[in-house]
Amino acid sequence: MSDKELAKVYEPKAVEEKWYRSWETEGRFHAESTSVKPSFSIVIPPPNVTGALHMGHALNNTLQDILCRWKRMSGYNVLWMPGTDHAGIATQNVVERQMAAEGQSRHELGRSAFIERVWKWKGESGGQIIGQLKRLGASCDWERERFTMDEGLSRAVREVFVRLYEEGLIYRDNRLINWCPRCHTALSDIEVEHEEKAGHLWHLRYPVVGADRFLVLATTRPETMLGDTAVAVNPADDRYRELVGKKVLLPLVNREIPIIADEYVDMEFGTGVVKITPAHDFNDFEVGRRHNLDLINIFDESGVINAAGQQYEGLERFVARKKIVEDLEAAGLLEKIDDHALAVGGCYRCKTIVEPYLSLQWYVKVGPLAERALAAVKEGKTRIVPQQWENTYYDWLENIRDWCISRQIWWGHRIPAWYCDHCGETTVAKVDPTCCAKCGSDEIRQETDVLDTWFSSALWPFSTMGWPDRTPELASFYPTSCLVTGFDILFFWVARMMMMGLHFMDDVPFRDVYIHALVRDAQGQKMSKSKGNVIDPLTVIDQYGTDAFRFTLAAFAAQGRDIKLAEERIAGYRNFANKIWNASRFALMNLEGFDPAAVDPTTLTFSNADRWILYRLNAAATDVQEALEAYRYNDAAGSLYRFTWSEFCDWYIELIKDDLYRGDEQRRLTSRYVLWLVLEHLLRLLHPFMPFITEEIWQALPGERPTPSIMTAPWPKPNPAWDYAAGAAEMELVMEVIRGIRNIRGEMDVPPSREIAVMLSCGSDDSLHLLKNNEVYIMSLARVSDLAIGKGLERPADAAVQVAGDVEIAVPLKGLVNVEEEEKRLLKEIGKLEKDEEFLAKKLQNPSFVERAPAEVVAKEREKLDEIAQKKQLLQASLEKIRNLK
Repeated sequence: MSDKELAKVYEPKAVEEKWYRSWETEGRFHAESTSVKPSFSIVIPPPNVTGALHMGHALNNTLQDILCRWKRMSGYNVLWMPGTDHAGIATQNVVERQMAAEGQSRHELGRSAFIERVWKWKGESGGQIIGQLKRLGASCDWERERFTMDEGLSRAVREVFVRLYEEGLIYRDNRLINWCPRCHTALSDIEVEHEEKAGHLWHLRYPVVGADRFLVLATTRPETMLGDTAVAVNPADDRYRELVGKKVLLPLVNREIPIIADEYVDMEFGTGVVKITPAHDFNDFEVGRRHNLDLINIFDESGVINAAGQQYEGLERFVARKKIVEDLEAAGLLEKIDDHALAVGGCYRCKTIVEPYLSLQWYVKVGPLAERALAAVKEGKTRIVPQQWENTYYDWLENIRDWCISRQIWWGHRIPAWYCDHCGETTVAKVDPTCCAKCGSDEIRQETDVLDTWFSSALWPFSTMGWPDRTPELASFYPTSCLVTGFDILFFWVARMMMMGLHFMDDVPFRDVYIHALVRDAQGQKMSKSKGNVIDPLTVIDQYGTDAFRFTLAAFAAQGRDIKLAEERIAGYRNFANKIWNASRFALMNLEGFDPAAVDPTTLTFSNADRWILYRLNAAATDVQEALEAYRYNDAAGSLYRFTWSEFCDWYIELIKDDLYRGDEQRRLTSRYVLWLVLEHLLRLLHPFMPFITEEIWQALPGERPTPSIMTAPWPKPNPAWDYAAGAAEMELVMEVIRGIRNIRGEMDVPPSREIAVMLSCGSDDSLHLLKNNEVYIMSLARVSDLAIGKGLERPADAAVQVAGDVEIAVPLKGLVNVEEEEKRLLKEIGKLEKDEEFLAKKLQNPSFVERAPAEVVAKEREKLDEIAQKKQLLQASLEKIRNLK
């Protein structure tokens, strides 16, 4: 039995360190490989090994942890699989920057030594985010932590690559890809981030060979003209029909290229003539294929003009652009320049503008894989929540292009393909071969490219559980129950996991996908270092405590709505944590020497207040359960907040103080028992959201612990014995009467310390009987010195009146309020509000403010105006009551 006293003030840091260490040491997060309990499993979206905890991670992992803690308490064998991603390009960039500071490059070091250097960095500095997730309270099964480059996962990657290759779903082709001139690697379409930027449309004049005329065409990238191999017109365009089959002289390089007809050309756009550069534009590449055009690559891997660019060789692409425009103008071949907004693609890692680039790469033929991934959601095998994201998922999979999986970097899973210098064949194998599979020659060399990071991540739900072996974990936990992720990786990761899971496991990788929104700043803007509006989760945790931070994130995690986060909100939920702490201190002080096991609840007579709080506890347990089942985290948090603060702290604790301090032995015992019972249940309901403070308080409660930790205590379920609907309704009337008296006090500015006289005129025998039985609560909580309860009571002329149900509440004001002083005060407050109202109304009638100010600023000013109008209305009603007393 515990009679532990809680510290006067809650100090989160010490409590968090103590309990996390205890949970981890005692194996509280560990899942059994096989169990009689039902399974619940989640795989963590593996953070990059280079990463540090940001708001997106904090939200994502808090939501996962809430689910895992709730399910553990609900009797499930819970596996939350943790790990980190090797993050090919990002990690290579980090180590290369480190080496550059030392005056070294990876090429000087060589491939093997560089990879050793990355592993060394990973051992010393990588994975700091794991420690940061632990500070957040993440209850992952850390004993099973995986890394996308560890031995088991590397084996799975090879297995998948070889199988797909043998099935004809992996191939190699010389095609146009997105190329990052800084990272020197290919990127898939979804690794390119497009941003609207101001640009130009250059109108160029191409001379028609053998005719005294020019074709004028427009381009946003004049430097690529060096690689033009045709100009195209629409076959239905009468303006140019007679020119099809003739040639133009490519300006500056003086190469003759054909005029072709292709329906790709939009007759309405510009002059209806377009330049075709198959090696540097995705659409032109397809046109080039249809017309058998040459592919002339004019760039090297750094975006510098190569020998094909003749006199411009050696110029960086944007320097070349400037020089080419100048030379065209000097030659009289620049018709005009228009301003033109365009979507510019940047590398998702380093933000460098990507270049469409002709290159020999490895691809996954995704069509057949995408069909199954599409059908799985349409048939309900996997549910996407909120449902609005289903259409986005469908749209992408229905328009999917083959996935470029090769990357020209060193850090990553090296492609298991070997080229034979003797016969030219390719050997793809699970185990490194010593000779060519075709001719037996030992003159073989391995592909230097590595696989796209997302290739190994796509296998995460089953590779982390030991596939390709048939492990007990796969049998118990695949498919996983749920995936919690951000919408930004719906394509990068979610769709690809669906494709790979269905293909290799013949089942979906998860039953539910919960897509959460972004965490933005208080004004709704995306957080970014350049804007200076980033809130650091670790700083917030240090300042306000983990529980307050977690509860804030949950409270604002409404489906399909971004979270607008301000530090004041976190401070507000720190006050909530303090409220729980102080209420628990009060409870423990009144539970000294109390042994709940010695109480037989069937012998107790519950008061209306007791029945009401138990009924409300049942309602809270039902609401939280239903909200969590539907991934409505904000509703679950809202229910807990209301029950804790408004019902338990503000009402029940106040209602039972008289019983605790002045009640007879039986009444005191009952109040203590219900106080203990409700607090203990409440702590368990709060635990998934606020794990640290709840464990600390729960351990201090009197009585034997049913389990060593609140983590493994049973999840509270509604108790049918507490379905006191009638008693709760009666108590609600008593509370409504108390609120009515308090409202009158507030309106008349009567100090809370001053006791008042109150008359309650009841419209029925039931309410009369009820209020008579509960008059002690009314007198205590409404600070009433003289209480008259009856039917048809004559109301004094000078009384302020409110109505609660069929009860008229009258508070005689004679001698209670200084009418003249109160009138002056109210008039002064109304006058101030009228000035503010006039100022804001003028501001909002000013077109220059309404049109130029940001929408959220205008909305805020309108809100202020509405608030002023409401306050003024209340004060005017109070003024009228005061004047009636004269």
